[in-house]
Amino acid sequence: MATLDVKNIKSETVSQINLPDVIFSVEPKASLLHEVVRMQLACKRAGTASVKHRSDVKGSGKKLFRQKGTGRARRGDIKDPLLRGGGSIFGPDPRSYSYKMPKKKKRLALRMALSAKLRDDNLVVLNEFELDQIGTKRFVDVLRGFNIENALIVTDKANETLELSSRNVPGVKVMRCEGLNVYDILKHQCLILLESSLKAIEGRLLS
Repeated sequence: MATLDVKNIKSETVSQINLPDVIFSVEPKASLLHEVVRMQLACKRAGTASVKHRSDVKGSGKKLFRQKGTGRARRGDIKDPLLRGGGSIFGPDPRSYSYKMPKKKKRLALRMALSAKLRDDNLVVLNEFELDQIGTKRFVDVLRGFNIENALIVTDKANETLELSSRNVPGVKVMRCEGLNVYDILKHQCLILLESSLKAIEGRLLS
């Protein structure tokens, strides 16, 4: 069982915590992490690309000229896809790109992502992250004390002061533990967990 220092916002060690091996000591597999991230990105796609087909274009349905005797190629109405302003033949229609994966694979990938952060010394546990008031400067000063510029901060409940103070800082995202996912963990260089959120994460991954 790994032991990690718990720090305050002044980067001072206040206690230690034991991290369960079943969550934080899992050997990462790039193939599974790639599969889960690919699924997450596919689910985020809007899928709203759309064109007008022949039946969607506004125009007369009258045949432009007679079928035979003109010496020209036979032609239908003005909505013909071969004419300018006509409908599209094989253009895209709105669709959903999302698909599902087994829950066990997603939980395993989340454990791997957490283990990778701990193995690379990019995991920080804070006893709390309380700011006196909303302020970007104070928030940035706290991160500089840890020498962190790019981070995902995970809380156990809503923290409006923290969320509003961090929203204008590039490369930083504040997330509640129920929304923790593989993509955001791997996207950010450092993972900052509040001590109170660890129990919720353990309950989610050990259930």
